[in-house]
Amino acid sequence: MRCIPYAVLLFTFTTCVSVRVNYDYDTETDFSRYTTYHYFPGMASGLSQLDENRLIHALDSVLQAKGYLLAAQPDFFINILSSTHSNASNRAVGIGMGGTGGNVGGGVSVGLPLGHTAPQRKIQFDCIDAQKDVLFWQATAESGYPESASPNVREARLRAVVHKVLSKFPPQKP
Repeated sequence: MRCIPYAVLLFTFTTCVSVRVNYDYDTETDFSRYTTYHYFPGMASGLSQLDENRLIHALDSVLQAKGYLLAAQPDFFINILSSTHSNASNRAVGIGMGGTGGNVGGGVSVGLPLGHTAPQRKIQFDCIDAQKDVLFWQATAESGYPESASPNVREARLRAVVHKVLSKFPPQKP
């Protein structure tokens, strides 16, 4: 019985955070040879320092749970690029007028948008081979991002993004 409020809270967070992810990778790469990672030197993520720290903390916890180690001399680097944009509201109401008379017809229609534009954050994760300096895996995540969200909500959203992005890392062989 005590678990029900927590389950409802978890369900609310997971349903509110819609994360769309696109993946791409080099099919010739042997992912089993990568065991250590670090972040790209001089990375300019486009996130605030606080959000970048939240994102890196989430990445570290998920990668280390998968068996990867943070190292000074890594097998691969992670680079993060981020940007925000607004999606136009896809909700609208249409108003139309029309008429016919004899052999003549005509009409006018106007679509009025409802609501406001929704801010979206796009975060790109690049994995770069440290020896060859070659990109071997990339994921791009896009999700809602309210600028006025509390630190706890921001952390929860970034964790959701990281979990979704790393759910397919390393890729499974076909």
